[in-house]
Amino acid sequence: MIASRRSVMLGAAGLVAAPRLGRAQAGRPLRFVPQADLAVLDPVFTTATVTLTHGFMVFDTLYALDEGYNVRPQMAEGHVVERDGLDWTITLREGLKFHDGEPVRGRDCVASINRWAARDMVGAELIAVLDEMSAPTDRTIRIRLKRPFPLLPRALGKVTAAMPAIMPERIAATPPNRQVTEMVGSGPYRFLADERLAGVRVAYARFDGYVPRNEPSSRTAGGKRAFIDRVEWQILPDPATAAGALMAGEVDWLEYPSTDLAPMLRRNRDVTVAVTDERSISVLRFNHLHPPFNNPGVRRALIGALDQSAYMTAAFGDDRALWREVGVFLSGTPMASDAGMAALRGPRDMDKVKRDLAAAGYAGEKVVLLQANDFALLKALSEVSADMMTRAGMTVDVVGADWGTIGARRASKEPVERGGWSVFTSGFSGAGMLDPVAHLGLRANGAGAWFGWPDSPQLEALRRDWMAAPDTAQQQAVARAIQERFWIDLPYLPLGEYSRMTAYRSTITDIPVGLPSFWGVRRV
Repeated sequence: MIASRRSVMLGAAGLVAAPRLGRAQAGRPLRFVPQADLAVLDPVFTTATVTLTHGFMVFDTLYALDEGYNVRPQMAEGHVVERDGLDWTITLREGLKFHDGEPVRGRDCVASINRWAARDMVGAELIAVLDEMSAPTDRTIRIRLKRPFPLLPRALGKVTAAMPAIMPERIAATPPNRQVTEMVGSGPYRFLADERLAGVRVAYARFDGYVPRNEPSSRTAGGKRAFIDRVEWQILPDPATAAGALMAGEVDWLEYPSTDLAPMLRRNRDVTVAVTDERSISVLRFNHLHPPFNNPGVRRALIGALDQSAYMTAAFGDDRALWREVGVFLSGTPMASDAGMAALRGPRDMDKVKRDLAAAGYAGEKVVLLQANDFALLKALSEVSADMMTRAGMTVDVVGADWGTIGARRASKEPVERGGWSVFTSGFSGAGMLDPVAHLGLRANGAGAWFGWPDSPQLEALRRDWMAAPDTAQQQAVARAIQERFWIDLPYLPLGEYSRMTAYRSTITDIPVGLPSFWGVRRV
């Protein structure tokens, strides 16, 4: 077993050696270290969390989710539902405008919804029931449905990728298979395109024309009041360098401080290390198109090798307050259950796993594991995955690269000998794992699924059954059946659930719940 994701701890000398980014001064920008470089700007085009964080700075959504995962109007003033749920009329708030000074109009929203729905799995459900969508006036959107779709506000207020970002019509007209690079939104911050330096820096300025709701902010909902004039993302992939910069006051906020370095950070009286209320689930995603993981028996054999505690300990240490074992849905929420979880408990028997792999037909095929070397969490999970599969007798080839390169390669459907892949580690925000509708990793509709492209008519049928269930009790029964079927088809291996930890200077207050967001944050 891998003991730790890093073998070197910095002492005082190492901290002195951290590159200087400029001492704190009155009025200087808030400097933030994201989990990875911002390789893709378009929040509709990619499912990368760092792009989603960027998206919520620049763009806004018609609806939003609060800290309790309740849906609320955001850009929308409200809506009227008629004809037994088939007709929706959404009214925009007054005064909304884009960063280029143009007002937000109904037709901008229609174009944006169409582009988002063409790429998003929840959007695909909307398309399936959509009869017509139009903008009869500048402040109204009319949606006519073939059958009721009560999840409409939740779909248009997703806090997980892909983001239903509202863009100007001219930008939203970009074909869904092409990236948008012009970042004109109506959110609380403007993207400073001419200051972006790939792998080094991303910059944003407060949008003085933003019209916040007259209520407190809560996750992505409410009054998004920006109190910081300028935000700079400093790309520091080495955790020790990032920790040193925070302690020296050269950056203000680390999205993901290293667990190994957290004790040292806590000893600095000018730094706060906090465990947030936001939870995520890590996964090992299989490529279902090519050997060996196109074989469900091979995938299932690895259940006997899976030790979630090994993954979580490598990534987050021994503090069980930070992590827990998990199934398909976020623990402690209505759809979560213990179905099939007994298979993860007890000693791991690698000899049996080897026999199960052989019985399933595994014949030594190469397993190409994509490893993001500049993303400490994913690197740790990848190292444990390589160790697990190697001990199970598989032939593992670890391909390490920066996150941007890994994010591009995982889109390849080619076999490994032509630049494809077999597995990669990733994670999903807990907000997207509350039910089977928004659960990105659970969708199993083949070519339309997330990277890995699992194809399970049974899981898809159960997903439709859940959407048709008339009450919570029946939804829970279907969710349990989904988890039982999950262990048969195994779209991915769940590696554990963790609470996010963050670290920031004591001069920064009011860090919000959810994805790192910069509205409401203050400097004291």
